[in-house]
Amino acid sequence: MTTFARIDRGERRAAFARLEGERLLLLAGAPWDGPTPTGDEVPLEGARLLAPVTPTKIVCVGRNYRAHAAELGNDVPAEPLLFFKPPSSLVGPGEAIELPEESSRVDHEAELGVVIGARCRRVSEDRALDFVFGYTCVNDVTARDLQKKDGQWTRAKGFDTFCPAGPFLVTGIDPSALAVRCRVNGEARQDGNTRDMIFSIARLIAYISGVMTLEPGDLIATGTPHGVGPLAAGDLVEVDVEGVGALRSPVRPRG
Repeated sequence: MTTFARIDRGERRAAFARLEGERLLLLAGAPWDGPTPTGDEVPLEGARLLAPVTPTKIVCVGRNYRAHAAELGNDVPAEPLLFFKPPSSLVGPGEAIELPEESSRVDHEAELGVVIGARCRRVSEDRALDFVFGYTCVNDVTARDLQKKDGQWTRAKGFDTFCPAGPFLVTGIDPSALAVRCRVNGEARQDGNTRDMIFSIARLIAYISGVMTLEPGDLIATGTPHGVGPLAAGDLVEVDVEGVGALRSPVRPRG
């Protein structure tokens, strides 16, 4: 297992790094491109972590857990239900989720994020995991009232700050049975496991890559377990994926 991060270097610069103990070894490029360390390092303590991905697109999967579909009164889909979040919605650990004035109900959705490591198009299910670089935590923040009102999900899912991801990008773990949890102000809200997904990660990659080419660094949010609920200004929401870490995001009004 190897752990990577992306850090703010100041002056509008960012760098990927490999975590070694309490040190971050800076890399010359994105880890999925196989760069070598630059020789520079910084301590983990005090480093400002950014979202550990730079995707061309964020592909999300709806209703991929039966209990979550049921809690919202929805049928289980016969095939993966896809939607997008724009890359502009992406924020890193510690960055605030901003509540838009257009919505009166903004929910958390804890998810396992899959980061693609190599360009793939129309891959078979049995080869799909060969194209995965690693895994991260994702919060698929959703304006629930707008999702119901609009009839499609672009606005409800796409506000700036509605895709926290991080804190780390981890390789070499088995994604088939990972705990996925969410806490708000320390109170447990969601407690699921990827073993309960309707469509496996391999199935999702095969299906998505049959529709669109996936590029290195692209992010797939694989669906949320049951227990989604509202966020309020002043909350601290934590998404915890086993083997990856805990993604913490404060919540505040927009602007």
